[in-house]
Amino acid sequence: MLFATRMTSQTLIRPVADGLTERFDPTACLDERVRHEAALTDPVAPGRYIQVQGPDRTLLIPLGSEAIHIGRGLSADLHLDESSVSRRHAILVPRPSGARVLDDRSSNGTFVNGRRIQQADLSNGDVIVIGRIMLRYLEV
Repeated sequence: MLFATRMTSQTLIRPVADGLTERFDPTACLDERVRHEAALTDPVAPGRYIQVQGPDRTLLIPLGSEAIHIGRGLSADLHLDESSVSRRHAILVPRPSGARVLDDRSSNGTFVNGRRIQQADLSNGDVIVIGRIMLRYLEV
């Protein structure tokens, strides 16, 4: 009980790292090929995109008609070099009515609009969180 009596309110509420917040750029997690193919501006052509927003720039990754494997593994179509992302994290499947995201047995889960999912149909503007990476699904 001696330990408990020496704790002050400041000890209990002190923030982690004394209020310092790590600056994190999700666009830096993308591999060079994806960054090169991504558009830096608003989409001009109709289609479907994944938006990755960083502190200095926003990238739009065009989606084709094939399923996209998302993960940290080198074989991923959308390679995210971030430790919170599983090697095989999620699969984005295009459909005539939009797209569907499937969790690929990831460790940290896949979230759509704040809810952990196993699979979910996506609508324009939906936010997908994979590890520490936030993506936005856009239809133009």
